[in-house]
Amino acid sequence: MNTITTGQIDSTAPNEGQREEATNRGGTTFPLIAKTFQGLEPILAQELTELGANDIQIGRRMVSFTGDKELLYRANFCLRTAIRVLKPIKQFRAKSADDVYEAVKAIDWSEHLTPQTTFAVDSVVFSPEFHHSKFVAYKVKDAIADQFRERTGTRPNVSVTNPDLQLHIHISDYDATLALDSSGESLHRRGYRQETVSAPLNEVLAAGIILMTGWHGESDFLDPFCGSGTLCIEAALIARGIAPGVFRQGYAFEKWPDFDRELFEHVYNDDSRERDFEHHIFGRDVDPKAVGIARRNIKAAGLSKDITIDEADFRTTDLCPEQTEGGEQKPLIITNPPYGERISTPDILGLYKTIGQKLKREFTGGEAWVLSYHEECFEQIGLKPSLKTPLFNGSLECELRKYVLFDGRLDEHRAAGGFVKTDDERRQMADKRRFKQKRDGFKRGFDSEAGDDTDFSRDDRERHHFNRFSRNDGFRRGDRNERRGGFDRSERRGGFDHNDDRFERRGGFDRRESRAGYRDERSFDNRSGYRDGGRRRDDRRSDFRAKGNDRNARQEARRRFFGGQDGNNEDE
Repeated sequence: MNTITTGQIDSTAPNEGQREEATNRGGTTFPLIAKTFQGLEPILAQELTELGANDIQIGRRMVSFTGDKELLYRANFCLRTAIRVLKPIKQFRAKSADDVYEAVKAIDWSEHLTPQTTFAVDSVVFSPEFHHSKFVAYKVKDAIADQFRERTGTRPNVSVTNPDLQLHIHISDYDATLALDSSGESLHRRGYRQETVSAPLNEVLAAGIILMTGWHGESDFLDPFCGSGTLCIEAALIARGIAPGVFRQGYAFEKWPDFDRELFEHVYNDDSRERDFEHHIFGRDVDPKAVGIARRNIKAAGLSKDITIDEADFRTTDLCPEQTEGGEQKPLIITNPPYGERISTPDILGLYKTIGQKLKREFTGGEAWVLSYHEECFEQIGLKPSLKTPLFNGSLECELRKYVLFDGRLDEHRAAGGFVKTDDERRQMADKRRFKQKRDGFKRGFDSEAGDDTDFSRDDRERHHFNRFSRNDGFRRGDRNERRGGFDRSERRGGFDHNDDRFERRGGFDRRESRAGYRDERSFDNRSGYRDGGRRRDDRRSDFRAKGNDRNARQEARRRFFGGQDGNNEDE
């Protein structure tokens, strides 16, 4: 775990006097945990610093901190890169099921529940003792129910849809943490999205990418592959300082017995961080349906004044918008082009070759950030990136690459006082290289241990979880594309594990959800199936099998995917 070292602090960050006033309003402080995607932890820590959080420590797909009730409300309402905010209520050693039961039963649950309220349990387990997280969730439920039966003769019910209290238990080895989920519905569900396209970008990931670039509205913004407009909308919210929670219908903490409505209204109505935006945001897409969806989403967010969406083919359209041509400052480009995994695009390599050509010819003096998946695609761009940042877009291990465009040779550019990579970016890339080497070494060892057995039965692939949200809460059960685009799949994986390096490769993506019963988180040591007669099964298999473990087969499939395409630009 790393203690945060902050860079440039936003001018709107609270000073000491404001923090003292907030403490007086919010009461005593307590530990909190904000969960996020892999790679966005430093950005989330910076956001928490600007909100006035204390004792900030960066973990894996999480940031821990301390704060009072007001900060709990502000974290849910204002954080752009948090998936959810947890309030730990007990930490204990869990070497057996009885340990879990007794520790949970020792809590006075009358402070949180009544026999008339409902609750649900979310479990994440990486332990040599527990091989089935559903079992752990049941033990938590039994402990709570038994305590109420013994004291009152009745018990609160479990609700799989919209419970009054959502609990989260995380076990790493023998260390267990039980927490209250203060967010409820994942914080990426801002509330402005009316419709979506295939494989949309997660709002938390989009906001994190923008904040990673350091852009806060100092120039125009362009996304030439805007899809449903997520990057454009998140950019506008950042540029105007609008909290992402203004569109949401509610939070889980509003159902807590100690909910302070007056304090939350103070947080909700605080517009001190909002500001004017003097530039403009441009989005484009070749798909007329996507353009229509983006415009409706932007209208729902009330940002039509700041964002213009046009139907345009990237190959035949000038890169810089007409409003910015001839200006001294280029727009910042941040984009997530299609890469052929979930969206079929003809001549995908030719498209990426065109991206590189247009950046080089039409965007000199500008800066572009491109999120993509295939190394073959990046190679077609033909430009040397100044920064590479690994990020997970759903299950896909992508990279965000920064391109600084300049005239002439690199040494001439540097001699003229220009730079391609800052000292901080050099340190970031060095850290990421070390992490990748460590992770790849682990993968090789794990695959070698798994052997050639790739046979998974249907039962081995089943997953269980608590379905938290009802249809009335806006949870679209049938929207499979949305769930596969990075939505709400990262929350179960890493939990708030500070120490377990074994799972960093998963990047916060959870493909182990289904729609019935408890959430099931498999342990690392028993990926192949459930507990069998209380014993761990011996046939451990790699979870990479779902994608196929034969590298040659993967490469052959990739060659077939790109086959017959020489990457030539259609426009030339």
